Amino acid sequence: MENADSNAERYDQAMFLFSQEAYDQASELLEQVLSEEPTHVDALVALSMVCYRKGDLEQAITLGHRVEEMEPEHPLIHTNLSLFYVKTGNKEMAEHHGLKAKIASWKAQPDVSNQAAEDDLAVNRQQPEGYKTPTRFPDQPWKNPPSTS
Repeated sequence: MENADSNAERYDQAMFLFSQEAYDQASELLEQVLSEEPTHVDALVALSMVCYRKGDLEQAITLGHRVEEMEPEHPLIHTNLSLFYVKTGNKEMAEHHGLKAKIASWKAQPDVSNQAAEDDLAVNRQQPEGYKTPTRFPDQPWKNPPSTS
C-alpha cells in the first residue's frame, strides 16, 4: 500500500509542478507514476498535456489516444485531443474530438426525470400559509407625475 501512497504523492507533486510550468520535472514524476501504474488515466491525461505544453504534439496525441482506448467516454481527453489537433492544423480531427467531448459531457450529466422537475415547480406554486393578498397597495410615488411647483 505504501506504493499507492507514494504514487499518489508523486502525482500530486507533478500536478503542482505543472501548475508552476515546471514541465520537465512534472513529466519525470508522471513517468514514474506510469511506470508503476500504466493504466493511471489521470497521469496519462496530465502527461499528454505536459507534452503539448512542451511542444511535442505527436507524443501528446499518442498519449491522448492511449487514454481514449482505455476510457472512450472520457470528456477531458477528447477536449485535449481537439486542442492538440487544432494546433497541428487538422481541423477535421479537432472537430471530431470536440464533438466527442461534448457528447461525453452530456452522457456524464445526471438524468433528471420529469417527475423531479414537476416536484420543483409544485414547490414554487404553493402559497405560504396565512398569506393574504393586500386589498390596497401603498402609494407609489414613481407613478405620479412630478409636480410643477
